[in-house]
Amino acid sequence: MHCPRHLTAIKHSPLAAVLLAMTALALPACNMHREEQHHEAHKVVATTPVAQNITITQPYVCQIHSQRHIKLRTLEMGYLEAITVKEGQRVKEGDLLFTVRPILYQSKLDAENAEAKLAQLQLNYTKKLCEDKVVSVNEVSLREAELARAQAKAKLAAAELDFATVKAPFDGIIDRLQQQQGSLVQEGEILTTLSDNGTMWVYFNVPEARYLEYMQDPHKDDLKVELQLADGSKFQHLGKIGAIEADFNNETGNIPFRADFPNPERLLRHGQTGTVLLSRVQNDAVVIPQRATFEVLAKRYVYVIDENDVAHQREIEYSNELDDIFVIEKGITVNDKIVLEGIRQIRDGEKVEYEDRPSDHVAANLKYHAE
Repeated sequence: MHCPRHLTAIKHSPLAAVLLAMTALALPACNMHREEQHHEAHKVVATTPVAQNITITQPYVCQIHSQRHIKLRTLEMGYLEAITVKEGQRVKEGDLLFTVRPILYQSKLDAENAEAKLAQLQLNYTKKLCEDKVVSVNEVSLREAELARAQAKAKLAAAELDFATVKAPFDGIIDRLQQQQGSLVQEGEILTTLSDNGTMWVYFNVPEARYLEYMQDPHKDDLKVELQLADGSKFQHLGKIGAIEADFNNETGNIPFRADFPNPERLLRHGQTGTVLLSRVQNDAVVIPQRATFEVLAKRYVYVIDENDVAHQREIEYSNELDDIFVIEKGITVNDKIVLEGIRQIRDGEKVEYEDRPSDHVAANLKYHAE
């Protein structure tokens, strides 16, 4: 251990004096540096919310269907005698597509036509006998009834034989051919499908809250309905809401909507997918940059600076989220001043120094999301 006399000598040594002088010089500089850091930490950028007309767009995943999409089937059993169309071919209503050679119905038609011809001859002969007073008028009526029955049977046989030809019930596009020429087909067997792509029905599911919002919107007829395709491009024609189904899906809480899109170029095909974009203009919406907000326990907040330059934490609620902005539903107004940059450097209730940045300048340079 050092004796008191030795400690006193060290204390009053030249080295100690130098150290004490250096410490005295360093302390003011350190204090100045801390004050400068404290000052810079509270130097923030502030701005004000802005009210403007904005377009709110709601995307919905969708499935695209042809307005009419049916399976063409054989009505009679027989051999597929002729196929007059190709896969992917556009056809008109009434065009002949397939011919089936029935095994029995042609013979049946020939027999019924012969019966009808025989009945006609018997009627003609009976009329001649009636004119010669050989038979009564009732005999003529009987022969007329027999002729009518024979003609009806012939028409039925002709209709059954006509089932052997398959014609296009409407304008459309032929899908894949399911049978080849010469195949023996059964009654009801699928030959192909026919799609009417002149107008496309696009189905998408809407949550219950959005459904109520749509139904209560007095300007719902002014909605802009667009279709974004799988490659990210937009379909060139606008659509319109064509129908809303009657029932909600109890498992998902959604209700199906249908948007109708004209398809004159036949770009859209049955079975495609895409995204329906419903857009509407919201007038005088209060918006703020996303980076002016922060989140605590799933709630969104901003710092509002009062007239005494004191920052206060305030909860906000937003109705829509766009690229870099929030559309405010409640919490702040255009008369409030909010912290735009430096929200992590301040605390609730602290006085801050800030640079006031005009809201139009902020809006022109939006490119960051919330911190």
